[in-house]
Amino acid sequence: MRRSGVLMPISSLPSRFGIGGFSKEAYAFVDFLAASGQSLWQILPLGPTGYGDSPYQSFSTFAGSPYYISLDALIEEGLLTEEECSSVDFGSDTKRVDYEKIYHTRFDLLRKAFARANISESAEYIEFVEANQQWLKDYAMYMAIKDSLDGVSWIAWDEDIRLRRPQAMAYYEEKLADDIAFYSYQQYLFSKQWMALKEYANKMGICIVGDIPIYVAFDSADTWANPELFQLDEENVPIAVAGCPPDAFSDTGQLWGNPLYKWDYHEETGFAWWLRRLSHCFRIYDIVRIDHFRGFDEYWAIPYGDETAENGAWKKGPGYKLFEVIKKELGSQAVIAEDLGFLTPSVLKLVKKTGYPGMKVLQFAFDAKGDSDYLPHNYTNNCVVYTGTHDNDTVNGWISSLNRKDFAFAKKYLNVKRRPDLCESLIRTALGCVADTAIIPIQDYLGLGGEARINIPSTLGGNWEWRMEHDACTEELSKRMLELSLLYGRTTRKDTKKHQ
Repeated sequence: MRRSGVLMPISSLPSRFGIGGFSKEAYAFVDFLAASGQSLWQILPLGPTGYGDSPYQSFSTFAGSPYYISLDALIEEGLLTEEECSSVDFGSDTKRVDYEKIYHTRFDLLRKAFARANISESAEYIEFVEANQQWLKDYAMYMAIKDSLDGVSWIAWDEDIRLRRPQAMAYYEEKLADDIAFYSYQQYLFSKQWMALKEYANKMGICIVGDIPIYVAFDSADTWANPELFQLDEENVPIAVAGCPPDAFSDTGQLWGNPLYKWDYHEETGFAWWLRRLSHCFRIYDIVRIDHFRGFDEYWAIPYGDETAENGAWKKGPGYKLFEVIKKELGSQAVIAEDLGFLTPSVLKLVKKTGYPGMKVLQFAFDAKGDSDYLPHNYTNNCVVYTGTHDNDTVNGWISSLNRKDFAFAKKYLNVKRRPDLCESLIRTALGCVADTAIIPIQDYLGLGGEARINIPSTLGGNWEWRMEHDACTEELSKRMLELSLLYGRTTRKDTKKHQ
């Protein structure tokens, strides 16, 4: 089945509260997608952001970001007042997220809502806590302790609580009981609001494409609560960490710093943690994109403490054994394998064996040599094509950085004479190719330049900040997107409607 969708992070939605969330603007965006002939909304990870404000460095692989909780909904429920919310400075730039201001303001408002919620008498809240106890208790406790210790990483905590000794755990559980309940309440609100939005999207014919990073952050509840899952020493200090080797893009490679999995332990336990993790993802998303899929075949292990990725070595991952168990225990689920980068024959074999569609990014296609696997004439049906991803520049930004030879090849391949026509041509190429699924970042439909880029990998500062203007999704744009989807057989919808 041919289909198309849009890549648009929740954080990039317009909002009067400084960052996108599960507000009326999100519901309006779903309406826009439906009217535009789209069937997919790719949103990226939903977890609470940690280091560098990246959703790929989250404090928990199970928890959701409290930043996305709709304050308007809390006002409607009488848990907050309009004055309390409108008087707060969330940042004045409607095109950027000011994470520092969000961090220093959002939790104060949520605490007021928490104080008024009377959760001890809420059967719905109690049911949520009980149903999610396996991860929620550890996450809420981890965040409460972290707050009480000025936000330092758990590796710097006193030994007794760092190693989760019973006496220390009991002490903090009693001392921080109210804060632990507050973090549990945040997750209740997040889940309630997100699942309502997802249900609405599904009713409108829109499937949600979520995202699961292969690794968890070292400074996370996952690592603190489950050290046995990772390659750590007796003091829970990493032995080796994740990254990528040196390549054409980086002379020293990429040092991500995430803890590596102890894959033999995972296999011994029947991949129980992975089953819990993916089961959670399959519940909150309709389709799961698994980031850095090649890491399941081989992963780059860098000695802990190294300042670059140069001294790493390739180690074998679990391979198909993991996915065999997943399919047996969880059934056939919709997955996208992020298989970008240098792919060895064994990685290609793994992706093919799983049957999961891989990814094709058009921005990677136009090497003047003309031999790229990302050129559309090399595609099969079972893949997902993008003009670019969250890690790429916008198409217009990318065009401005192309060297002369690559630019000339791109124009020749796409049969384009004028530079301004290249973005539209790339969108049409993605929608018109044989790939079953095509996903276009909203910035490309809007024709935005490099100022709208979401992330530059391996950099800190200025990432994950872009926000869409509130009036960007016009009826004219909706009609254009619908026309293209109809033209290239990616929708059967025939009409559009005006959006407020």
